[in-house]
Amino acid sequence: MTTSPAATENRTKRSSTVRAGEASGDRLRLSVYDMLVGPIATPRVFFYRETLDGEALRASLGRVLRDFPVLSGRMQKDPDGGLSVLCNDAGVRFVETYASGPMPDHGPLRTAKKGIERYLSMVLPFWVVDRDTPLFTVKLTHMKGGGSVLGFMMNHAVADGTSYMRFLESWSREHRGLDHPAPHFDREVIAALAVPAADGARTGGAHLTVTRRGRKSAFVSRLLLASAGGVTTVTTRFSATELAAMKDAATADLAGTQRWVSTNDALTAHLWKVLGTLRGRPDTASERLGLIADFRPFVSGVVPDAYWGNAITNTRPGMTAAELRSRSLGEVAAAVRAGYAENTKERIGEEVAFLDAEREAGRFPRVMTTMALDSFDTTIALNNWSKLPFYDIDFGTGAPFWYDFPSIPIPWTVHIAPTPPDQDGGRDVYMALPRAQVRTLRERERSWAGRFHRYAGSGEPFPLTF
Repeated sequence: MTTSPAATENRTKRSSTVRAGEASGDRLRLSVYDMLVGPIATPRVFFYRETLDGEALRASLGRVLRDFPVLSGRMQKDPDGGLSVLCNDAGVRFVETYASGPMPDHGPLRTAKKGIERYLSMVLPFWVVDRDTPLFTVKLTHMKGGGSVLGFMMNHAVADGTSYMRFLESWSREHRGLDHPAPHFDREVIAALAVPAADGARTGGAHLTVTRRGRKSAFVSRLLLASAGGVTTVTTRFSATELAAMKDAATADLAGTQRWVSTNDALTAHLWKVLGTLRGRPDTASERLGLIADFRPFVSGVVPDAYWGNAITNTRPGMTAAELRSRSLGEVAAAVRAGYAENTKERIGEEVAFLDAEREAGRFPRVMTTMALDSFDTTIALNNWSKLPFYDIDFGTGAPFWYDFPSIPIPWTVHIAPTPPDQDGGRDVYMALPRAQVRTLRERERSWAGRFHRYAGSGEPFPLTF
């Protein structure tokens, strides 16, 4: 491991470049799924009660980068317009700084959304390709009186959420002197999935589209407008007892049908129903639920579980607004379960073939998910992170007491996350909502909190945090 101090180093801030100390020089060509999400950075922030050792963190990071050479490389454009990562060990940026204030008591009633950028070493999202821009940055902030905050920025084009957390898990285990599994980087396993559609049609299914000229720019403009204050993240917590009651209710609705739904299916269905009511769209309007899914389990035997990259797709079950409001929780949960079941090996193969063809035709920059294009209108996008190990990232002083990320700029986006271990299997839910709906929730907060927590039993429902 090598650490190179940067020019900006003083008594309260140290910026350095951490390297593995060895470079293969290999060039890893990114897959069509890597390119679909693009070279933007995804932030995650972890809060620790105890103070972390910066020097020890830099040392363990250098060691673990030997197994993850992609993260210390640099992104380059291929002659055909594709993207690759040159594994040249150019390094990871590591910033260590000291805050003037104490550790806030963050949690679902006091999220870290406001001002969370102070805990991140930011990179310009489109200043990455063919530049000396790190694909991973770390910022360690020591709070006054004890405790530390670790903020990470990882380029999404090299890793999805599962891979992101596997790296952090591997780093934390390396830090504690424990073994960790080797990642699998070969993108050829994605290319090997490609199977043309049975009817010969070149299609990306219902959720991939080649946008008309100008439509993608219009979407980006709406996104920038939303990020300027048009969207607010609302957070609430569902207890394990509440989730059990929710699943029991959904199961009772399906009695005698031989259909099974999980706890997450029931929670997803419940959120879809409540948010559908909040949207208040006409009875005949189409309501879509964008179910973001890791497809590794659906193509086991071809894509290994240890595959490190992007392996994310989505399906979009739908019904009319009137149906969504009137159907039982169990019926909607069954629709959610059926939506996930659409992720067959055959469908993923057709999707890869479509994306490969668009890349070869030079149209790939215009490919977008329909889920994203419809996020301002018909679709509620849901990303379930509840099985990711956010609260297992222990760097020798214990697990984090809170995990957070910046506000989501895309409206009608929902993230489900696990709760800390002392909450015994609950879920924290983050909902990015447009200004008009946030105003409705604020004006009748008690009533809407009761709707979200109708399965909580007696007592006060958990509040909504804005």
